[in-house]
Amino acid sequence: MGINAQALAVRFPYFSASEIAAYHQQFSSLDKESDGFLHPTDLSNIATKAGASVQDLNDKLAQLKLVNDDGLVAFESFMKAISKVREEKGAPKQGEDKKKIVLHGHMENTTHTINEDEKESFTVHINQILEEDVHLKDRLPIDPKSMQLFSETKDGLVLAKLINDAVPNTIDERVLNVGKKLNAFHMTENNNVVVNSAKAIGCSVVNIGAQDLIEGREHLILGLIWQIIKIGLQAKIDIKVHPELFRLLEAGESLEEFLKLPPEQILLRWFNYHLKKANWSRKVTNFSGDVKDAENYTVLLNQLAPSTCSRQPLNIGDHLERAEAVLQNAEKLGCRKYLTPKSLVGGNPKLNFAFVANLFNTHPGLEKLSESELAQLDEWLFASEGDREARAFALWLNSLGVEPFVNNLFDDLRDGLVLLTAMDKIHPGSVDWKKVNKAPITSKFKKVENTNYVVVLGKSFRFSLVGIQGSDLTDGTKTLTLGLVWQLMRENIIQTLRSLSSTSGKEITDNDILAWANETVKTRSGKSNSINSFKDSSLSNGVFLLDLLNGIKKGVVNYDLVTAGASDDDAKMNAKYAISIARKLGATIFVLPEDIVEVKPKMMLTFVGTLMAMDRQQNP
Repeated sequence: MGINAQALAVRFPYFSASEIAAYHQQFSSLDKESDGFLHPTDLSNIATKAGASVQDLNDKLAQLKLVNDDGLVAFESFMKAISKVREEKGAPKQGEDKKKIVLHGHMENTTHTINEDEKESFTVHINQILEEDVHLKDRLPIDPKSMQLFSETKDGLVLAKLINDAVPNTIDERVLNVGKKLNAFHMTENNNVVVNSAKAIGCSVVNIGAQDLIEGREHLILGLIWQIIKIGLQAKIDIKVHPELFRLLEAGESLEEFLKLPPEQILLRWFNYHLKKANWSRKVTNFSGDVKDAENYTVLLNQLAPSTCSRQPLNIGDHLERAEAVLQNAEKLGCRKYLTPKSLVGGNPKLNFAFVANLFNTHPGLEKLSESELAQLDEWLFASEGDREARAFALWLNSLGVEPFVNNLFDDLRDGLVLLTAMDKIHPGSVDWKKVNKAPITSKFKKVENTNYVVVLGKSFRFSLVGIQGSDLTDGTKTLTLGLVWQLMRENIIQTLRSLSSTSGKEITDNDILAWANETVKTRSGKSNSINSFKDSSLSNGVFLLDLLNGIKKGVVNYDLVTAGASDDDAKMNAKYAISIARKLGATIFVLPEDIVEVKPKMMLTFVGTLMAMDRQQNP
């Protein structure tokens, strides 16, 4: 069945007629029944090409009620959903965007587009935060107007320093190769550190490798830079950093419910809190269309600093002139960053988010808590102490490329789909997808059907699941969810080791990993250290792990930088050094230095098991 692509382009102005025709051709090729309908799960590839994640698409299909009674979607319904996604992300309509740079891809007949405003803004940010860096100050500033950014990031140094600015101490800079001209090997080592450290702070880098960065693939580099900057900005939107966020709770809302909100929603809540206090009638629901006329910004800045930032910009009719006046007010607060008048008026959602996040981080404008409120907050923080392990498990799941991206381990696994996807990646073909209820799932009964299937599969993998039912996962029961995901993470390592074993089919045990580590330290590193288990207290000083790394690659550890780890600070420095060396060698590690110093057995096993798998891959 044909379509009138030109007519649809008028109805959906965020897409060109040629894009719509291409999407319809792919839609039709998947429509085996030729009835004009597909299941939402069949639309993931088309959605990705249209710039929408699977989660974005499913959310819009549900919100706009575009799925029919049979659970299917028509092509025009699909277009409505992804058009709404593009609109809310602040994308320009066809013919409106003058700030895109089109680049030829590395594959024949492929092109990639980057946003010039974003390139310039991120370059200015890098210049500002790294201008005094001892290794980079001779290379800065980078020209924001040119494509210099992408040549300067090839050796990994700029990106590594950017990661450490966003999340301090992620990378032990002692492992970085420095110098004006690095050879290909040293650049690869640096970029291994970058990619694996980016995963460890929460970036989605499934399709990015060290070679992509060395080759200067602009769209991948700019996307990675934005993720790093955003994670740094979001890090302070945290109740532990700003206890005053407690003020934003709505009537009947618990603190736990509030803190499950994504950072974007917390920022919007904060923005609207101040607009309401200013007796302003408008609200913001996004970082694009709702802020592009600069009126809400005018009121927000006035509310935060009434003696410094007036509402005079509201009297200016021209939007660009009003935007400039708003940014001049922001400059008075030391917050003129990320936005230009053009990108503000253009409604760029990334740059507007960055502007608002920076404003919150420096001028939250929320009242301090009373003693009773602080006591309530302390009680909640004490009860949430398992978060570090949950964070590591969420990062590991994301490294597998699961959809949707896991932000909250206990909430995002409730429908079983992420867990089933992970199981199918670890044991390809193990999941019979005909038995699985696909997203979007609103019925708890159907979610429990999926999580019951997770438990069945877990038992087939010989997991210890005594007392665990699917409903426990759907209810987000913390200890049981952590127990299952831990076994899944361990199985991933064991399965990799099985596939690399010279004795095909031999079961790999924790004791095998332990024996390999002790043997490697003894025979390949020439050291006398050994451990009895992954609970061994001697692991706390980090020295055994450094000896192990030196056994995997002789000379990779500079022992002049290693101490006996007698104090907690020295032990933490050794641990940090070990983690960064592991990433430099190419290992994806989610362990934190604190996990090593405190000898967390699960984290120790994942660290050593990952090194064993990497060693067998690199030295078969």
